Amino acid sequence: MTTRYAALLRGINVGGAKKVPMAELRTLMEGLGYGDVRTYLQSGNAVFSADHGDEDSLAAELAGAIEKHFGFTVAVLVRDHAYLTAVREACPFPAAELEGKQLHATYFSGPVDAERFASVDPAAFLPEEFRLGDRVLYLYAPDGLGRSKLAEALSRPRLLKGVTATSRNWNTVVKLQELTGS
Repeated sequence: MTTRYAALLRGINVGGAKKVPMAELRTLMEGLGYGDVRTYLQSGNAVFSADHGDEDSLAAELAGAIEKHFGFTVAVLVRDHAYLTAVREACPFPAAELEGKQLHATYFSGPVDAERFASVDPAAFLPEEFRLGDRVLYLYAPDGLGRSKLAEALSRPRLLKGVTATSRNWNTVVKLQELTGS
C-alpha cells in the first residue's frame, strides 16, 4: 500500500549553511524509489509517496542518502498524512483567526511530556503561549517566531535533549497536510 508522507529537514538552507537545492533533493528522493516527489519552499519540506517502510525507517533512509550525497548530516523527520491531519485538527489555538506567522508547530522525533518544559514559566511570556500534543508543540507567538522570547526559552538544548525538533509556521503546517492528502 502506498502512503503519502512529508519529510521535514532540519536546519538546511539557513544563512548559507547546509545548502540543499530542492531540485537535487527531489532527484535524490526519486532515486530512493519514492514517488510523486514535490518540495515546498526552500526550507526543507518535501512530500512523497512510498510503498515501503515506516516514518522512522524512511527518515533514516533519507538522512543517510542526504549525508552520502551532500557530505553533511541533516536531521530528518517523516510524518504521514494521517498524523499531519491529526496535528492540524488538534490545534488548541484558533488557527483560522490567526496569521500563519503567529502560530507554529514544532515537530519532535518522539514523545515529549509537560515535565520536560516544567522549568518554563508560561506566565512570564504572556501573551505568548504553548501547548503540547502528540510529538508536537503548538506555539502562539503574536509577534512572530523571530521575536518570540518563549520560542527561545523552549528551544534550549537542555530541554530538547534526546529529541530532534523542527518548527514550521502554520501556513506550512496546513500546506504539507494538504499536499500529503492529494
